[in-house]
Parts: sequence; structure tokens; C-alpha cells
Amino acid sequence: MSAIHIPTLAPEVVFHIGSLPVTNTMINAWVAIGIFLVVGILVRSKVSNLPGKLQNFWEYIIELILGYFDQVTADRKKSLRFLPIAGSIFFFILLSNWLGLLPGTGSITVGNNFVLRPANTDLNLTLAIALVSIVASHLFGFLTVGIFAHTNKFIQVGTLVKSFKKGPLGIFSAIVEFGVGLIEIAGEVAKVMSLSLRLFGNIFAGEVLITVITSIVSVVLPAPFMLLELLVGLIQAGVFAILSVVYMTVASAEPHGVEEH
Repeated sequence: MSAIHIPTLAPEVVFHIGSLPVTNTMINAWVAIGIFLVVGILVRSKVSNLPGKLQNFWEYIIELILGYFDQVTADRKKSLRFLPIAGSIFFFILLSNWLGLLPGTGSITVGNNFVLRPANTDLNLTLAIALVSIVASHLFGFLTVGIFAHTNKFIQVGTLVKSFKKGPLGIFSAIVEFGVGLIEIAGEVAKVMSLSLRLFGNIFAGEVLITVITSIVSVVLPAPFMLLELLVGLIQAGVFAILSVVYMTVASAEPHGVEEH
């Protein structure tokens, strides 16, 4: 019996373009982007006031996604504003996860490396997506409430200056507030780590499970696990997108006390 090829934490290099190593996760991501491009062109070319089946299908999907976003934002305008980023993240994660489950993809190899591997089993990619989500949330915060007001959610410079003028007690209060601000900033970094590691861990674990079971037994037994991975891919894409909307909603909300004032 041949040895079982267990996916490693690092993606495998399939070939090189010049000095650029091309990994199997990169190929998966490119294929997903290519599919998005083709579908987008097809849908855009057939948009009309009397929608056909393709337009009806995507309008239904988008409306379904907006419904979930509305539960977080409580504002359809905000949901529409966040849709291009959060929606793109959702579809990319979902499609890249499902591509790795297509029949035959696990048997396509170059040397000892699989040609296709779910892009989200690459921690570099999940970190990049998480950074896009968090940075986008702060950009929405700057654009919605202003740079100064949004920055004050972390370190209130004006309050610190006033506290220093109130004597020893004010200085102590300023130090505490500054420390709390640093904790809030650390929390933003933790969001990036949490989003990326959650997605990476779930998808990578599923990939290892499917690989081991498929290598040990026939195709019939792994089928339920592959169906489970289809569901896991959908859930992880949904969780990532919803959390992105949550962060964007919180960042674009007015600071505490502004509405009362």
C-alpha cells in the first residue's frame, strides 16, 4: 500500500514562474478568482429589467445575504455599503473551500504535491483576508464618524491632555485610560489572529481528515465526510463574512456619548 500523503502546514510548491514559487493554494485561489470573473461577466452581460434564470438566481442569493447582514447592521443602507467587501470575502472563501472537494482534485499531482488544495489551508492567505476585513472596518469608521472620532474610540488624546492638568489624580487617570487604549489596539490585532486562525484551522483539519480517510478506504466511506466539509465550508465562509460585517458596523457607529450629547 502506498504511503499516505498528509497535507503539510505550509502549502506545497507545484512549479516556478521565474523565481516566483507557485503553490497549490495559489492555484486554487486563481481558479476561484477566474470563476468569479467569468460568472461576473456573464451576469453583467445579461442584466435586464426582465431578469432571466441566471439573474434571478443571483438576485435571490444576494438578497439572502443582505438579509443576514441586516440582522447585524439593522440598516439596509449599511448592508449594501458593506456588501462588496464582506460579500466578496464570503464567496471567495466558499468557492475556494469547495474547489478542493471536487471529485478527482485529490488525484491530480505534480511530483508528490497535489495541484489543487483549498486556498484557506494557507495561513498566509487567511491572514491577508483577515487584514482586509479589519482594515476595511477602520476605513469605514474613518469615513463614517471621522478620523478624530474613530481614533478616540481607542486613545482619547484630548481627554488625556485635560487629565494631566488635573494634578496627580488626573495623571493617574490618564495613565489608566492610555493603558485601556493600548488594550483596545491589542484587541484589533487579536481580531486578525482570531479570524485567520479559525478559518485556517477548520479548513486545514477537514483537508487532513478527507485525505486520510480517502487514502485508507474507498470513495464510498469518505462521501459523508465530504458532504460535511461542504457544510463546514459554507459555515466558515458565513461566519467570516458576518464577523466582518460586525466589525464594520461597530467601527462605523458613533462613539459612546456622541448621540446623547
